[in-house]
Amino acid sequence: MPNLPSKRALEWQQIGNSWVLIPNKPQAILHFLGGAFLATAPNVSYRWLLEKLADAGYAIIATPFVNTFDHLAIAGQVLNSFENCHHRLQATKSLKEYLPVYGLGHSMGCKLHLLIGSVFSVERAGNILISFNNFTAREAVPGLSQISPMVNVEFTPNPQETNRLVTQSYKIKRNLLIEFNSDTIDQTQELSDLLRPNFRGLVTTLKLKGNHLTPVGQDLNWPVGQIFTPIDAVGQWFKQGAYRDLNQLKREVLRWLNPLASV
Repeated sequence: MPNLPSKRALEWQQIGNSWVLIPNKPQAILHFLGGAFLATAPNVSYRWLLEKLADAGYAIIATPFVNTFDHLAIAGQVLNSFENCHHRLQATKSLKEYLPVYGLGHSMGCKLHLLIGSVFSVERAGNILISFNNFTAREAVPGLSQISPMVNVEFTPNPQETNRLVTQSYKIKRNLLIEFNSDTIDQTQELSDLLRPNFRGLVTTLKLKGNHLTPVGQDLNWPVGQIFTPIDAVGQWFKQGAYRDLNQLKREVLRWLNPLASV
């Protein structure tokens, strides 16, 4: 697969606290939230995937955040940033007023979209939740047990409270849940079990090839010397495999968003 060109027809722009890509005549808006340690620069960390979705006709509003233990507060902050950006784009006629909005999240971004859909009053046409996990702070933060073994440090809401909120209050009916076959920290099946009883026939679960970092795939530049070695062959094989997984993810997201479109 060739590298992305240095100059794109669509260019990222920062509006407020969000990064935005707007194609010509977008058919919907995707509000993207990334994983805990990648979310500070989603336009960089998830560039390939988000740009391909924009190329397919979806406006991207990617909201960065800094991870803290108060996930509910983060959910409120990213929702406020999204709404401010959305209103500004509508006010400047950059976006139509009545485009459907979908949540798109990876890892911790899934939890934030679930909290947004459970606690706040929002209108969403659906959510796409990739590689969901809902661990305790000690499971999720490396070294926390050694740093404060006697202190009870936990996320707000904790995993049990999050599950209860989703079961009792989550309002987004149509959901696409995606897990990867080599993701050892994924909890998508647990989330599916929570959602299906409330939204029968509206929850789609897919297992694709890949791992927890598949959505972060970028242009992988593997330098090859004058002599093509076995190590170079492994590098090229890894690059091709990573792109196959990432392309499959892109195709399945687009197919769910618009089943009648050719992807």
